[in-house]
Amino acid sequence: AFPPVPEPHWFAHYDVQSLLFDWVPRPRGTGGHAEAGPGTPASAEDLSAGSDLLLEAPGFVSELGGEGELGLGGPVSPPVPPALPNAAVSILEEPQNRTSAYSLEHADLGAGYYRKYFYGKEHQNFFGLDEVLGPVAVSLRREEKEGSGGGTVHSYRIIVRTTQLRTLRGSISEEALPPGPPRGLSPRKLLEHVAPRLSPTCLRLGSASPKVPRTLLTLDEQVLSFQRKVGILYCRAGQGSEEEMYNNQEAGPAFTQFLTLLGDVVRLKGFESYRAQLETRTDSTGTHSLYTTYQDHEIMFHVSTMLPYTPNNQQQLLRKRHIGNDIVTIVFQEPGSKPFCPTTIRSHFQHVFLVVRAHAPCTLHTSYRVAVSRTQDTPAFGPALPQGGGPFPANADFRAFLLAKALNGEQAAGHARQFHAMATRTRQQYLQDLATNEVTTTSLDSASRFGLPSLGGRRRAPPRGPGAELISAETLVLVAPRDGRVVFNCACRDVLAWTFSEQRLDLYHGRGEAITLRFDGPPGHAVGEVVARLQLVSRGCETLELALPREGQGRLGFEVDAEGFVTHVERFTFAETTGLRPGARLLRVCGQPLPRLGPEAAAQLLRSAPKVCVTVLPPDESGRPRRSFSELYTLSLQEPSRRGAPEPVQEEAPGVVTLQPTTKQLFQVCLLEAGASTGPGDLAEERTEFLHSQNSPSPRSSLSDEAPVLPNATPDLLLAATAKPPAPSAGPETPPTQDGPGSPSGCEDRGDPAPELRASFLPRTLSLRNSISKIMSEAGSETLEDEWQSISEIASTCNTILESLSREGQPIPESGDAKGAPKSDAEPEPGNLSEKVSHLESMLRKLQEDLQKEKADKAALEEEVRSLRHNNRRLQAESESAATRLLLASKQLGSPPADLD
Repeated sequence: AFPPVPEPHWFAHYDVQSLLFDWVPRPRGTGGHAEAGPGTPASAEDLSAGSDLLLEAPGFVSELGGEGELGLGGPVSPPVPPALPNAAVSILEEPQNRTSAYSLEHADLGAGYYRKYFYGKEHQNFFGLDEVLGPVAVSLRREEKEGSGGGTVHSYRIIVRTTQLRTLRGSISEEALPPGPPRGLSPRKLLEHVAPRLSPTCLRLGSASPKVPRTLLTLDEQVLSFQRKVGILYCRAGQGSEEEMYNNQEAGPAFTQFLTLLGDVVRLKGFESYRAQLETRTDSTGTHSLYTTYQDHEIMFHVSTMLPYTPNNQQQLLRKRHIGNDIVTIVFQEPGSKPFCPTTIRSHFQHVFLVVRAHAPCTLHTSYRVAVSRTQDTPAFGPALPQGGGPFPANADFRAFLLAKALNGEQAAGHARQFHAMATRTRQQYLQDLATNEVTTTSLDSASRFGLPSLGGRRRAPPRGPGAELISAETLVLVAPRDGRVVFNCACRDVLAWTFSEQRLDLYHGRGEAITLRFDGPPGHAVGEVVARLQLVSRGCETLELALPREGQGRLGFEVDAEGFVTHVERFTFAETTGLRPGARLLRVCGQPLPRLGPEAAAQLLRSAPKVCVTVLPPDESGRPRRSFSELYTLSLQEPSRRGAPEPVQEEAPGVVTLQPTTKQLFQVCLLEAGASTGPGDLAEERTEFLHSQNSPSPRSSLSDEAPVLPNATPDLLLAATAKPPAPSAGPETPPTQDGPGSPSGCEDRGDPAPELRASFLPRTLSLRNSISKIMSEAGSETLEDEWQSISEIASTCNTILESLSREGQPIPESGDAKGAPKSDAEPEPGNLSEKVSHLESMLRKLQEDLQKEKADKAALEEEVRSLRHNNRRLQAESESAATRLLLASKQLGSPPADLD
């Protein structure tokens, strides 16, 4: 029983913040993000008293592992990539996918909306002081796009900012608005339709000062920060209090090993990157510190043993001055340390503690366990801890987990009451300054209109029901308005099917999972609207409900595999009569979702149930089984292992440039696109579309005065025609990840856990591809088939590397040799992307040298043939001349020689 949420009808919300925007903000503490709601995991609190890492403390919530992610009906298991955790969903109208194993959560990525769609473009800003909402800032812009039918489509982009931290951002089609006067729609009419709670009389047109757009950029993007500071406290064996940890002068071997895993020790004097209030001119705050980067973020650690130590000062204020002002603190415990109690730390800023206990340090079997303590008004954040908090081996995956946990903890703490109040005051000061000092005398009524309507006139859109505008083109989310929490999300391309009645909708997504939605209001009205939107933005369809009677011998007349796909339907059976076809997919068996049942239980029901009722997803138009993009992504990674038997090796012709078996093996392991799939259907088209959809813009932005203009949004990939990866050709090629002015993904930086890796490998791989194109253009039509095959394999390998780089760190699966090439002990296969690229470069150089050598040998051979032909013609002429002279001589002698012929 949630209170009604006023939503502007026919409005396309850009992000989750827009869905949660409230025209009547409630006082803080009456059920918001800052309060630990009834769904907050409490199982860790019951166990924390007996934990050897963490003690229960009043005012804090403990997490020891196994809590899971909050979802529908309570905690749920963490999502499988490329799906996003609920707390990581932000933007709704653009593809937002995982770029690494762990997602960053609680971030308002939609804060770059003004920079991307308004800054540097023609738009209008209005400021005012509303009696109810206080200072308000509104940005409006009319936009033109080419429609699917070739005509021009007009829409309006809108941003409404109030003192609350949530912002209304989105767009509305001009066709959905009531018809305006011939001169065009006025800003007042637009706001009356989209923002009826806003008083139009208080708004004045903003001034033309360049300060206005810069201030709006700062106002919107103050929630985006890519520089973070994290404190690290060192707890020796037998220690547990704050004073004991602050007074440790030197780092032990276990602590040094942990710091080496976490980041790089840097010299502070002359350090030019993010310094986190540490002095880089003198050594007043220490000589060295710990620094690292992760997913476009710079992280400077305030390490207790690296900060200045003050003898005879029990509180160590020079150290606490930095660590005590950090929101997130990592407490490293040696084996034998006392359990950590967060109440022993006296600070107003430290809201999150990540307790890390080392096991078997400085050995080959070093591992770590993790526990989390956060204040009660800090919402839960991921990545979720495994049962018992570990153990985590000391490797790069644990480093990524801990850094993601620290970044998410600081972002989540921003929703706590203290930091929420500070951010609200700052926002109010910006809005107050704009409404007071940066306005003109032009009212909303006398402001210029948004241009003339199109020549063809505007077509009135049919009236829509409530709720349909909550579904975007890219993401489907369910939110709890009372506490502002996303409880369910899935990509629209992961929607498989739906079953609906007048007030109920069963939605199937992902790998066949199902959720049920019930709607209030007039029967069938809202459900029909949602189904109509799902038909537009997804590739799913309506299910079939089939009641399958058994044949005379108790058989159902069809066969199904472990995944639920129908592989065979017998002719002239009840199953065929009811409409069951090969390629169909079972979603429910006897009312139970197939993923919940499992293959064995589903098979048992199909064999023994007296009456079998199934919910079936029919195949697509070509008869292929329907799969979600998550399934296609998984299958594409497994594609090399799903290929057929190795091809027979043909005898090599003399003089043909060949590759060593180990090199071929490397190519075959890397080539995810080479060859055809033997699974159901061809995955090349779907996989290419999925990989292209991974190129989503990064939220990185700068608050400098000269801010760059970001490109338009990525077009809807569902409406774009997809093609298979291009084959190597003689002309110049454009790599799929090389963004140009007209590329769909734009020219923004993409999130990458290792940007230096991308910066290093991408130019090298592009150079490889360009060199391959040049070789193929120079080879001509006389290139032998084996040479062409070798070049094509290298080109496909470079394409695969580029696609891997476009997935921002998604590792290439090493599933073995796709074609069964024998392993070579003399030359091991490269184990990572760096070695593969280097190996490819060396192989390409060798191939270039061999081709040049072959070309030179061929030219020398042709020159020799020409010389032989010239000599042959000369000898023939000489012989003819000699024969003529001999004939004349014989006539003079009177007797021709016998062997003249």
